[in-house]
Amino acid sequence: MSVSDLFKPLTLLHGPAMRNRFMMAPLTNQQSEHDGTASEFDQLWIEQLAKSGYALIQTCAATVEAGGIAFERQLGIHSDDHLPGLRRMASSIREGGGLSAVQLHHAGHRADPLLGGIPSPASSDTLPGINAITTEAVERIRDSFITAAKRAQLAGFDGISVHGAFGWILSEFMSPDLNNRKDKYGGSLENRARFTIEVIKGIRRSCGPDFQIGWRLSIERYGLRMEELREITGEIFDQELIDYLDLALWDSAQIVREGKYKGKTMLSVFTELPRKGVRLGAAGKIYSARRAGELLDEGCDFVLIARAGILQRDFPLQVMANPLYDSPKPPVPAEYLRKGGLSERFISSLRGWQTFVKPGSP
Repeated sequence: MSVSDLFKPLTLLHGPAMRNRFMMAPLTNQQSEHDGTASEFDQLWIEQLAKSGYALIQTCAATVEAGGIAFERQLGIHSDDHLPGLRRMASSIREGGGLSAVQLHHAGHRADPLLGGIPSPASSDTLPGINAITTEAVERIRDSFITAAKRAQLAGFDGISVHGAFGWILSEFMSPDLNNRKDKYGGSLENRARFTIEVIKGIRRSCGPDFQIGWRLSIERYGLRMEELREITGEIFDQELIDYLDLALWDSAQIVREGKYKGKTMLSVFTELPRKGVRLGAAGKIYSARRAGELLDEGCDFVLIARAGILQRDFPLQVMANPLYDSPKPPVPAEYLRKGGLSERFISSLRGWQTFVKPGSP
């Protein structure tokens, strides 16, 4: 395929089609108010993205419960008080011609007590002195994901993305290292995946046939097993439970180093699965038009732009204008980001990434 194929539309199982193959990845930016309300900085960020040519824009991770918070100034969707700001964000994206999704998030055992978070581990031996959450608490959090999705729909978003990556609660429950429960949410792979499946199915029942559901999955760290995740993903594809899989890789070209799939790219382990009408995209060091085009050749239906979209907000428009476009590479001076329109709150968050803002950059 050529780079021009990135600008072909892509139908989804539910709701409108994507106008091209570029999706904006959900990016933690810590710009919101302390109560989770979308700030003027959040709105400016979304307004910039809305004018940048993406087919679908995901918000940063939004808390489905106040106790599920992981980051200071994290966006919230756990209260109706958040609706006005969310409506404005959805409206900006729609006016720019793109589709919109809220990423739904609960930090699980990594919820931060200093921010009002309530650590909610799957197992009693994950955190010293903190017992595993009860079956009833799991079901409550499940219902909070579903309620938050309905809230996103009321705010005017085209869909949501369920955050099942990076050891957050759904990923945690999937991990045999972090989940040693004896109830229906622990033990077998089917039981460990039950939390995720119930969230997804509950959102579909609550939000109806025109609402789009994405699922973000990572396969590295936190005791996750690639073979197990491949099996569950295959079942989700076969049942067409989601509209798209957002495969969160640290590097989209990464090679499996051990086990059954040693020598293959991590991406290929999932692109080789029959996916019926479900679409698959990947994130991970996509800095150039060429790499984005290569990912379509490697079996992706779309690409997720993350770091390159921070460095150059309108990455899709740059690629459209120049099929040889190559993004700047981090780290960059903070002043470069300021000139690009990022808020000081966002820049402060990026300093924690170690490799994004040039050390010592004022």
